[in-house]
Amino acid sequence: MKERVLILNHDQIQHKIKRIAYQVYESNIDEKEIILAGIANKGYQLATHLKEALENISPLKIKLCEVHVNKKNPLEEITTSLEPEIYRDKSVILVDDVLNSGTTLIYGVRHFLNVPLKQFKTAVLVDRNHKKYPVKADFKGISLSTSLNEMVKVSFEPNKFKAELL
Repeated sequence: MKERVLILNHDQIQHKIKRIAYQVYESNIDEKEIILAGIANKGYQLATHLKEALENISPLKIKLCEVHVNKKNPLEEITTSLEPEIYRDKSVILVDDVLNSGTTLIYGVRHFLNVPLKQFKTAVLVDRNHKKYPVKADFKGISLSTSLNEMVKVSFEPNKFKAELL
């Protein structure tokens, strides 16, 4: 079994979320409302924590949107918990826990291209720098150079957030 290496502990992740929240707010200072669109599961959990941090530092009205992408078959239809009319002409931030090859983010981005948006950005906690597609994180907690056979696992258990390299 591979050894687990702690990359970020609970306090460090909390700090990264707060820092990303400030960057998102600065990028949307003139907006009244933004949409945080989290990729289902960990990306959505990160978006939820980001929403909480943003509400503590800004007057922004924040709507959460859960984005469902089949990671095994990203060509399948992508669905969201919000109707497209809700995010039309809004600032949208697509959120995921780890940016690895870029597959999940690029297909998530593609979904939002069907609706006119005011601004579109991406946010991730860990950017692994193994891009298969030309997608980047506009807001990121940490950049990490890893080998292709390594994996990053993020956990958002209450009071026990962690990011590990496996």
